[in-house]
Amino acid sequence: MTNSSQEKINGDMLRRLLRENLREQSVSYGVAIVAMVVIAIMTALTAWIMKDIIDSMVAAGDRAKVFAVAGAVALIFVIKGIATYVQVVALSRAGNRIVANQQRKLYDRLLKHGVAFFNTLDSSNILMRVTTSAQAARGVIDTLIMGFVRDLLTLVGLVIVMIYQQPTLSLFSLIFGPLAILGVRQILKRVQGIVEANMISTAEIIKVVQETSTGIRVVKAFALEKHMASRMNSAVSIVESRSNAMARLSGATSPLMETLSGFAIASVVALSTVSIFGDDATSPGELMSFVTALLMAYDPAKRLARMRVGIQAGLVGVGLMYQILDTPIAVSENADARPLPNGPGKVTFKNVSFNYESNKPLLRNLGVIFEAGKTTALVGPSGGGKSTIINLILRLYDPVEGSIEIDDFDLRDATFASLRDKVAFVGQETFLFAGTLKQNIAMGRENATDEEIIAAAKAANAHEFIQSMPQQYETDVGENGGNLSGGQRQRIAIARAILRDSPILIMDEATSALDSESEFLVSEALRQLSKGRTTIVIAHRLSTILSADKIVVIKEGDVVEQGSQSELLSQNGVFRTLYDRQFSTSE
Repeated sequence: MTNSSQEKINGDMLRRLLRENLREQSVSYGVAIVAMVVIAIMTALTAWIMKDIIDSMVAAGDRAKVFAVAGAVALIFVIKGIATYVQVVALSRAGNRIVANQQRKLYDRLLKHGVAFFNTLDSSNILMRVTTSAQAARGVIDTLIMGFVRDLLTLVGLVIVMIYQQPTLSLFSLIFGPLAILGVRQILKRVQGIVEANMISTAEIIKVVQETSTGIRVVKAFALEKHMASRMNSAVSIVESRSNAMARLSGATSPLMETLSGFAIASVVALSTVSIFGDDATSPGELMSFVTALLMAYDPAKRLARMRVGIQAGLVGVGLMYQILDTPIAVSENADARPLPNGPGKVTFKNVSFNYESNKPLLRNLGVIFEAGKTTALVGPSGGGKSTIINLILRLYDPVEGSIEIDDFDLRDATFASLRDKVAFVGQETFLFAGTLKQNIAMGRENATDEEIIAAAKAANAHEFIQSMPQQYETDVGENGGNLSGGQRQRIAIARAILRDSPILIMDEATSALDSESEFLVSEALRQLSKGRTTIVIAHRLSTILSADKIVVIKEGDVVEQGSQSELLSQNGVFRTLYDRQFSTSE
């Protein structure tokens, strides 16, 4: 990408950032801007009044003038102090609100994205964007406002004082300004690439820490400490190296400004003694006022010179934020979506084709009916498309061709809320939220009573072990249920689904983590729960689904067999092969 193209992208992004945020925080920024104007005026007056200070000191006999000048100096600094406080508070309030609003917008957008989006970005990358991008947005806006209002107005005010007091010396000193601008432009060319690379390395650090935290048992069991430490050291070293490079580039503006300012001040001091200005061309007070303004102009000039470097670095984070906000929603609710009608819960696949990747079709013209109020089991070799069928029913993805209907109503025309209310799900990979056992079960249905939560736990064979926990239902589950065994986590997830009491129940290896006794008890509970409900079960262990009303065999994205257990066994097909392999092995 050429520099001009990147500058256009950055310019568009900057205008969008300001358009979306300045209006919302107009009151706070308005107060801050007024305070900055006052600060700029008071700073210029500080240089201006140096003439009166020196002149009054030379004419020491006029005490009234001395006291008047002293009072004016005190007033200037009091007003400047109050304005500075107002500026800091107003800017902080506006900045904090921007960070909060952007983080809310990012998270709301993440919730709207489908599963496919999360498969394309690592969780560490998402975490880094949510936490740092909003701060980058605030930093860019603060830098712009403080640069173009406080620093620019202060510099203009001081230049006016310089020109008024010493016009010839002022014109000479201003020659060094364009030289500083040229130097900064060279620095900007390298800033963006370093910041982008640094973001990637920071995400890698977060990823390593996440993997260490969630996979610590595997790390310990396979003695992977050195491997993980090597990954972390590598990522940290890269971040350190790039941060040092960024510091060198950013820091280069300071010595550049220091050097040019030094030459400017030294030249002015030398030229002030040259006779071309005349012996009586200027008074000591005027010269002092000019030199003071020149010295005070150094800080705002330096900040303005470094402003573009800071903005350029901040826009990298803003760009990462907008990537999330602008990524199209793969699965969205139609504008005219309607709630699913009340019905028994029949699920129908009509000529459904689907692929995760364009060149790898997974389902091909799939047609299958999951009868209302009956249990249908999906079996077959791994990778055949069983879990994909579940994902499509949950509308985590949309089919490429064909349609999926519940009670003859196309899911693409249904509201998400009515679909989620219609279906309860227990997955193979149990996930528990941070909080207590009671809170995790209560996720199944909003406003569930304690009695309903306990009844669901009993039905899932979880009540007994909950009662033995230190704080019973108020026991904290730990991160993703880390304080529980695998079987206990699974029973909490089943209790959550039982509490939902939906007409359609989906189970993906729901009893896979249970021991034999718990599996038997939970299976009995699930059999009671499935009565009168449309139940769809994925199971690799055929012993868990032999009582199903219908068994559908999926192979390479198509239905190759379906029927009752006895019907499929008599066909001597794929199911018979799976059946003989499992039960002969167990015998």
